[in-house]
Amino acid sequence: MSENESKAEYNDKEDKNVLKRGAESQSTEDGQVVNANEANACNKDKSAVDDQHVDKKPKSNRTVALDSNGNPLPKEKRLPKRKVAVMIGYCGAGYCGLQYNPPNPTIESTLFKAFCDSGAISKANSTDLKKNGFARTARTDKGVHAGGNLISLKMIIEDPDIKQKINDALPEGIRVWDIKRVNKAFDCRKMCGSRWYEYLLPTYSLIGPKPDTTLYNEVEQSKLEYPNVLDDDSESREFWKNLKDDVKEKFTPEEIAAIKAYVPPPKEEFVDSDGLYQKVKQYKQLENAHRRKHRISKEKLEKFRVVMKQYLGAHNFHNFTLGKEYKDPSAIRFMKDITISDPFVIGAAETEWISIKIHGQSFMLHQIRKMISMATLVTRCGCPADRITEAYGTQRLNIPKAPALGLLLEAPVFEGYNKRLTEFGYDPIDFSKYQTEMDAFKMKHIYDKIYKEEVDENIFNAFFTYIDTFDKVTGAQGVETETKKVMQFKKMFLNI
Repeated sequence: MSENESKAEYNDKEDKNVLKRGAESQSTEDGQVVNANEANACNKDKSAVDDQHVDKKPKSNRTVALDSNGNPLPKEKRLPKRKVAVMIGYCGAGYCGLQYNPPNPTIESTLFKAFCDSGAISKANSTDLKKNGFARTARTDKGVHAGGNLISLKMIIEDPDIKQKINDALPEGIRVWDIKRVNKAFDCRKMCGSRWYEYLLPTYSLIGPKPDTTLYNEVEQSKLEYPNVLDDDSESREFWKNLKDDVKEKFTPEEIAAIKAYVPPPKEEFVDSDGLYQKVKQYKQLENAHRRKHRISKEKLEKFRVVMKQYLGAHNFHNFTLGKEYKDPSAIRFMKDITISDPFVIGAAETEWISIKIHGQSFMLHQIRKMISMATLVTRCGCPADRITEAYGTQRLNIPKAPALGLLLEAPVFEGYNKRLTEFGYDPIDFSKYQTEMDAFKMKHIYDKIYKEEVDENIFNAFFTYIDTFDKVTGAQGVETETKKVMQFKKMFLNI
């Protein structure tokens, strides 16, 4: 190849390399330009999204209040709500307890409706209790009454006649005693220092066990084995003797034997061909008449008072509730005061009653009913009063519950917090100011219902009859076995 041809080939290669590098350079620059343009476009889009986000208003969580037909309620003038304590009393008959629990009828649901109807709660807040901050001092169960209880919530109280309007909207069995302003931090349950409860007991409940029953035989056996330990209950002995003499006058020995052996047949098989059912009915009516006429002696009443005083102070009440262990610190409860009234006679049946009032810091489930049951059993069996204290120990006891019929909440006490309320410029919460109204209400709407139900149903007699005759139950395999309850009862009450 000549020198000139070699130079020409070299120049051609150089030109191609230059063109290639230029194309690559142009490609790189175009890519950078494209990337830059894409970045600018993204930034603009992001900026636009951010601008939209800033301009967009946050969604409201408020729900529109609707009427019964589902239509929005018209806007009303907004009035200020105030935190208040509402002092109430109620008869629990016919209600499924105090606490709001739709669709069941409760005291709170009835109160809430009255608040709305009277204008104490606006239509906008009439769909939910939570909007109004409902809280309660003491929750009462189904059928339990309260002479005084307290709920707290936010209400419109500008109207000076608001209390009267609320009471006008309520049934007669629920009353508002007063409405008190409180500070925003007020928590009625936590700031309640103690509570007064009342239990009404017919005095015939303290008569000793019926002769020839399981419990009567156990008591008599214990008197033989442990002389001078149990009381000599002449009062009960006289009661049962008088009843026995009266029965002998009205029934023949054959009729008495048939009455005691009588077992009611199923409803569909019931035929009173021999008139035995009527004889049984007359016998029970005679027993009831003797119980209604019974009047407790001063000695028996004083014994019961001494027994009840054993509960005063701080004790481990793990045996007086359900599901508590001895080591559980929450089982320690403090009883501040216990009072027992003199006997009083009420109603056409002229049954004699006593009122037991218990003042404690707080109470557990079934505690008061078990306390009453334990005290009546100790008194009826003539046991030493300090036998109560053995229930505070580690041994597990199955104490039966006295009937719920006689139990009612007397009033909560805010003694400690009242000092703070006065410092904040608010009136103290004191139920004693309304005692006259509360007593009249209890007599008409609570006590009368308790007395009537006892006369109609013989609730307390049924309970103590069950206790006196309880001995053996049929187990899962159909074998009769003496239960732990009976064994514990013998050891606890009769010192066996």
